[in-house]
Amino acid sequence: MPPDGVLDLTPTLRRLAARRLAALDCMDPAGAQALQLRALLRRASRTRFGRAHGFAAIDSVAAFQACIPVRGYEAFWREWWQPAYPVLRDVTWPGRIPYFAYSSGTTGDTTKRIPVSRAMLRANRRAALLTLYFHLANRPDSRVLAGTSFLLGGSTALERLAPGVHGGDLSGIAAVEVPRWARPRTFPPPDLALIPQWDRKIAALVPASLREDVRSLSGTPSWMLPFFDRLAAAHPDRPRRLAAFFPDLELLVHGGVAFAPYRDLFAQWLAGGHAETREVYAASEGFIAVADRGPDQGMRLLLDNGLFYEFVPADRADDPEAPRHWIANAETGVNYALIVSSNAGLWAYRLGDTVTLLTLDPPRLLITGRTAYMLSAFGEHLIGREIDDAIAEAAAASATGVADYAVGVIYPHPGEPRGGHLFIVEPAGGTADPAAFAATLDAALKRQNEDYTAHRAGDVAMLPPRVHFAASGTFAEWMRRRGRLGGQNKVPRIINDAMLFADLRGFAGESVVKAGKEE
Repeated sequence: MPPDGVLDLTPTLRRLAARRLAALDCMDPAGAQALQLRALLRRASRTRFGRAHGFAAIDSVAAFQACIPVRGYEAFWREWWQPAYPVLRDVTWPGRIPYFAYSSGTTGDTTKRIPVSRAMLRANRRAALLTLYFHLANRPDSRVLAGTSFLLGGSTALERLAPGVHGGDLSGIAAVEVPRWARPRTFPPPDLALIPQWDRKIAALVPASLREDVRSLSGTPSWMLPFFDRLAAAHPDRPRRLAAFFPDLELLVHGGVAFAPYRDLFAQWLAGGHAETREVYAASEGFIAVADRGPDQGMRLLLDNGLFYEFVPADRADDPEAPRHWIANAETGVNYALIVSSNAGLWAYRLGDTVTLLTLDPPRLLITGRTAYMLSAFGEHLIGREIDDAIAEAAAASATGVADYAVGVIYPHPGEPRGGHLFIVEPAGGTADPAAFAATLDAALKRQNEDYTAHRAGDVAMLPPRVHFAASGTFAEWMRRRGRLGGQNKVPRIINDAMLFADLRGFAGESVVKAGKEE
């Protein structure tokens, strides 16, 4: 039943979905993106950035690319945002920016402050509805709005930066901006959503959520799993299945981190129920894509929702002379660095993510990693998706789940002229043999990546991977110590910062295992 006094709006949602999905089926990708770019340029033409870059005279994608160089966050912050911060009025987007989404990425300690405009908030809400539309298309009998939508995110206790300007976690901003019609259907309530301490928040959410008819659940996989464990610990008499706690759950929305290492664990939690998973690509810089098909079939790029996309070959992400493709001339199967221009005043902005397009009409993509997080200390050129898939394969072969993991480089040292990779893995259930896990991981990486295979040949240039199984809760405690527990914070997967990786190694109490034998 819907919450008391609340109507089930699923039939209305179904009618809206039919119209929107029909329009998407007829969309010309290149035409939609060209229109989107023109609309963005026209809207921002009188801003300081627009006047400085001649937006009013730009009449094509080629002209845009000739006039606007690719920039990263640091350049935008230093040249455009910091001088006026926190009151950005008509700087890179018209009007005053009401919110800044705090984003620290995964490895650095410097907090980024990403502008979030009213136009972007509206676009994000449209994208969230599209997630439901795709769900309804796959589940015609859905009653997803007959109950509660559970948003497992960061604190809504935003920082007041100036009159009418606040900053905080993006999920907290989204929770504050939930439209009025959705508030009776949304959990948690304000008093619980405001709790900043992640452990306290989960402890409060467990009993309160069980009083709700939860139909959808959204969050980051690495933070959903601890919540599930708390549910099970509080009710040891129930099976460790979400259906035992939320019998009418039908949609689990995940994003923020690669899902492959968590897939088997989520399959166990979802067994016996009728919930499906749906991935979203929702960054602080904009809502980019939504899965419109099944797992591993890519996410559909949102072409008419406030973002214009460019694609630069990932191995030239920092090269100002690198070719800049857009949806009209990008190719499938190429690893690209994603560049976005947005309705919050980002222009040819280097997002930091790498993607591969699977299809072009309609465009669907897979996230392959981060531009800064390629593992290539020895020329092996491993990307995030290859490592995620190898971890998942090793976990499946070892009959264990993986709660979290990180990998870094062990460099040559006196007495050992070869280097290699150290994986710190936190298992979730099972009693896997770490040596077997390392051997399977090595084989999977060789099968996926020719450069890795060449450098591993005969153990001449690179040692086999080394694996350390960390105790349960290690990564959560490490993140807590760094002030990064919960919400939008993510455990770094590939750690190229030597000091940060050394910190994790010490915290995890590393004792290493090489593929095939102990050290």
